[in-house]
Amino acid sequence: MSEYVLAVFVVVYVGMILGGLPGLALDRAGVALLGAIALLAGGALTTAEAWAAVDVPTIALLFGLMVISAQFRLGGFYTFVTKKLAQADGSPARLLFLVILAAAGLSALLANDIVCLAMTPVLIEICRGRDLDPMPYLLGLACAANIGSAATLIGNPQNMLIGQVSGIPFGWYFLEAAPPVAAGLVAAWGVIAWMWRGRWRMVAPAVDAHAPAFNSWQSLKGGAALFVLVAAFLVGDWPREVAALFCAGALLTSRRLTSARFFSLVDWPLLVLFMGLFVVNQAVASSGLLEQLHGLLARCGADLKNGAWLFTITVVLSNVVSNVPAVMLLLPAETSQRSAVLLALASTLAGNLFLLGSIANLIVADQAGRLGVSVTWKAHLRVGLPVTILTLILAGIWLFVRWSALVGPG
Repeated sequence: MSEYVLAVFVVVYVGMILGGLPGLALDRAGVALLGAIALLAGGALTTAEAWAAVDVPTIALLFGLMVISAQFRLGGFYTFVTKKLAQADGSPARLLFLVILAAAGLSALLANDIVCLAMTPVLIEICRGRDLDPMPYLLGLACAANIGSAATLIGNPQNMLIGQVSGIPFGWYFLEAAPPVAAGLVAAWGVIAWMWRGRWRMVAPAVDAHAPAFNSWQSLKGGAALFVLVAAFLVGDWPREVAALFCAGALLTSRRLTSARFFSLVDWPLLVLFMGLFVVNQAVASSGLLEQLHGLLARCGADLKNGAWLFTITVVLSNVVSNVPAVMLLLPAETSQRSAVLLALASTLAGNLFLLGSIANLIVADQAGRLGVSVTWKAHLRVGLPVTILTLILAGIWLFVRWSALVGPG
């Protein structure tokens, strides 16, 4: 049976690498679900074991945060923020800095995917209206959404998973992650501003983003829900997933916004991806294959308990199979608080390297393409490569200095 489980595991993670399976119209979520079904059909797991393998608290936390993010989207809050940025006086470089700051701040507390989905069309509309090339701002949005999401345990899916499994305090993680995130945002701004110096302008036809109109009441409701949620994370004793579901449930009891509108903005494929990978990884762990894999790495000198090795392997694996599958593979090996911080920072910052490195990047490219702006993988790589290298170096230095200071000279 272990050979069968290994075969399914290989097929699933090849699908993670390729983004699907050749000849089939499957994306990563479909591949993960197909793998889970194959394990059930092959008798590697029973349905009860497969359901028990799904980390329901993580799925619940993801869902709850997606509903809260959808509230801001439906209330036109992202449109309001982006248009306020456009009204600010100053140079194009200053506008870029404000876009990066806003995208990072929003992504730290809300799902970075929805932030990119909502801000991209409005940002293009603003740039066209001011005769600015939208490309540096779109790349800044994507990079900042990824970097900013690393600042908290609810900024992106992999951080949510890490926070749930490791149990690290919400406020403690923020204090550990905020310095390298702040430095990384400055580095991203510097790279993009330097690359576009002297060539910010571009005359192009105006576009209509058809963004949701700003509704102060609906946005206020979203803000209140988010405030309650963060307060519960910081000082309450509720489980995080229960707090998130409570806030989501309160928002769903709306007289104006139908449940269907909320659900249309929930990333169901991402939830399916998580559930499928939970099942596949559980089968691999139960068969002993995952332990053998970690043992093989250790015999090759790649000790996952060593910070430098964990950092390096996380970066590489995140760019091979994507950051969520990478984190799912690496979490069973090391769940200490320090390793959790390292894993969250490395897996998230690595997502800026390639266009396919994170869903946020793909959303920006897809939304921009619909409005006539082509964000190619080459254009993204020109910015993503230096930004990723700089942010990883800054994070690595911070973690080394921070932990060395805590350990002391002895």
